[in-house]
Amino acid sequence: MSPRILRTFYRCAIESILTGCDDAPLLRDPCPPRLNVRRANLRNLRPLCRTPCAAGAYTSPPAPVRIGLVNARSLVNKSFILNDLFISWKLDFMCVTETWLNTGLISDVDLRSRENNSAHRTREIDQKRLIVRRGQPFSITVQCNDSLPPKHHLDLVLHLGKRDEVEIKVQKGRGAGDKWWFNQQGAQDEMLLTLHSPADAIIGQYSLAVLLMSPDGRILEKKDKMSFHLLYNPWCKDDVVYLPDETQLQEYIMNEEGIIYMGTWEYIKSIHWNYGQFEDYVMDICFEVLNNSNDALRDSQMDIEQRFDPVYVSRIITAMVNSNDDRGVLTGRWTEPYSGGVAPYRWTGSAPILRQWSKAGVRAVKYGQCWVFAAVACTVLRCLGIPTRLITNFSSAHDVDGNLSIDFLLDENLQPLESRGGRDSSWNFHCWVESWMRRDDLPKGNDGWQVLDPTPQELSDGVFCCGPCPVTAVKEGNLGVKYDAPFVFAEVNADIIHWIVQRNGQRRKIRVDQTTVGRNISTKSVYGDFRDDVTLHYKYPEGSKKEREVYEKAGRRVTDVLSDSSGPGRLQLSIKHAKPVFGTDFDVIIEVKNEGDQDAHVQLTMLATAVTYSSLSRGNCQRQTSTVMVPAHKAQQEVLRLRYHDYAQCVSDDHLIRVKAFVEAPGENEPLLTMTDIPLSRPEVFIQVPGKAFVCEQVKASISFTNPLPVPLRGGVFTVEGAGLLSSTKIHVSGDISPGQTVSIVVSFSPMRTGVRKLLVDFDSDRLKDVKGVTTVVVRKKYRNIFPEITECY
Repeated sequence: MSPRILRTFYRCAIESILTGCDDAPLLRDPCPPRLNVRRANLRNLRPLCRTPCAAGAYTSPPAPVRIGLVNARSLVNKSFILNDLFISWKLDFMCVTETWLNTGLISDVDLRSRENNSAHRTREIDQKRLIVRRGQPFSITVQCNDSLPPKHHLDLVLHLGKRDEVEIKVQKGRGAGDKWWFNQQGAQDEMLLTLHSPADAIIGQYSLAVLLMSPDGRILEKKDKMSFHLLYNPWCKDDVVYLPDETQLQEYIMNEEGIIYMGTWEYIKSIHWNYGQFEDYVMDICFEVLNNSNDALRDSQMDIEQRFDPVYVSRIITAMVNSNDDRGVLTGRWTEPYSGGVAPYRWTGSAPILRQWSKAGVRAVKYGQCWVFAAVACTVLRCLGIPTRLITNFSSAHDVDGNLSIDFLLDENLQPLESRGGRDSSWNFHCWVESWMRRDDLPKGNDGWQVLDPTPQELSDGVFCCGPCPVTAVKEGNLGVKYDAPFVFAEVNADIIHWIVQRNGQRRKIRVDQTTVGRNISTKSVYGDFRDDVTLHYKYPEGSKKEREVYEKAGRRVTDVLSDSSGPGRLQLSIKHAKPVFGTDFDVIIEVKNEGDQDAHVQLTMLATAVTYSSLSRGNCQRQTSTVMVPAHKAQQEVLRLRYHDYAQCVSDDHLIRVKAFVEAPGENEPLLTMTDIPLSRPEVFIQVPGKAFVCEQVKASISFTNPLPVPLRGGVFTVEGAGLLSSTKIHVSGDISPGQTVSIVVSFSPMRTGVRKLLVDFDSDRLKDVKGVTTVVVRKKYRNIFPEITECY
């Protein structure tokens, strides 16, 4: 009986009893009979009336009437109980209704999230919600009030999209490998349904409906409003992202911490990064990234139907990580100031960036540079189930015109000039990611690692994205394959040519470098926190016959060295330096060596310039010109002294000093130019975590930093975070930090997940930035002793 019938019935009874009149307005229903959802006719109700009394019959005030309303799921076998209630409560009237809380056969559906997530290696993401991987079965339990009637059966229907754009009917019984199907086992009042997804199923959030069907195909009951997420499955042999090496899967899917290599090819440094692909809500944000792509906004159904393909999805991710032409995650900026946002070097993890983007209503986060773009892409791709690793290419070329040549123009003072219409550049390092997948859209031989570059550099099919491009295609010079193979090939193979533009406008070629680009291509090892060199994955050894064959296949390569040179000249030029520390004075030694039989009188120009890692000049630090006599068969050294006060005002956040040495000598056909980039090392933040760490129990970390500069630091701030340990937390330092002063803080946190974790710390101030620290924290699960303590032995 519906609530409306109950209210009407109860009101009629009370009005009739209290008024005692036949003409009381008990039930007004002038409309034709109307049936409610349970097919009950409201006009079947009858008013309850008492026989009216004669005037003056009452000699005392009316006695109160005790009325009871009892609701029962069923009145069968309830007469004795109702009689006891009537007597014990001393009722005058008892109104009894019969309702059913659940009249259907299906009472509940258990998605068995904990068991399924454990089997599908997703319990790190969530244990309450169902998250499974395609191509691998999972089970749900349907609980029933009774056994299934004869010839009735269950159907399962799946939907994808906010408006259920895609519908999938799960067939019963084993079907073709490209279809969803399920089988069921019954036991007492529940049924175990095992769902099988194809290995090329669409990834995303599914809504699930369980239907009870009649023999003639009518829906008798529907249990819906259940959902689960489906991810790629690199453990499934039929999935195109299948990776057979379990060690690599633990690194490229399951590891939430990583190392990013930076610096120069000669002086490689590293920073730790918290990918955090299993942090709270990160998976939801990854799908939010897909849902806000231009393709999804233009045609959501088409976009969803394409998400079975990691080539399509990874290309969308490279476009969406940057915000150049869409609702992307990060805005790039390569020079100060970083007002209105966070400087790229201050980020230590991806999760804060993704959360900020989502929380701000999918507005781009400020700011990122190449390693931040790559790290965020790595987080998203690993979370979705695509094996991914971050790559650093040292001396990385940006070839705009596709001629496999990076041309740098200098004036006669060695200052850089803008080339006409060109934006060629060479970066000290550049980061991208590689993702592992089979390329069914390409000829054989292109499977495996694919280059994906989310840093916005050039348009690809009208969008700021790059890849996926097979690494094997780059190595073999097959530049016709999808996507962006010529651009990636140039990043690791282009020549660098320096020209001096004279006052009359003529150019003099002074240096051709055919070996510097694409050096020490690096990634983190799967066996620990050290570097793997993968240069030979991208190119054959320099100078080898196979290398020359690849260049011929790839197209014209500039091979003409300085016009009139037939070998090494009699003068050789080199630069030597120690490993200077930022904040100290240091010397750079320029050596001119004379291999000839006669003394040489040369003019030597030395120029020190502060640059960014992307080769943008920030100003001159020191310049020195002198005339030097170099005896035959000997070497002459000149010293360029660089003081802290000379470079502190112009040095970039990358702490790089570029030193150029230029020699002109009478009798030499061409001048000599050599250069080197000198990274200034920074101090470390020291971290100590005493004792043992247990999940959900408070841990204290002591963090300290000593100012190495000869000037005070202002506005100091520590940023602390760690996957499974604590979210990004900022701690400001009050007051100035004097030269040589040590500042210490204590951070308390409660680890959320067990395992080997990394606690990352970043320190920044007005004069010293990007100071890093890291320590390992082993988080254990605390087991309670369930056995009584034995105090005596017999």
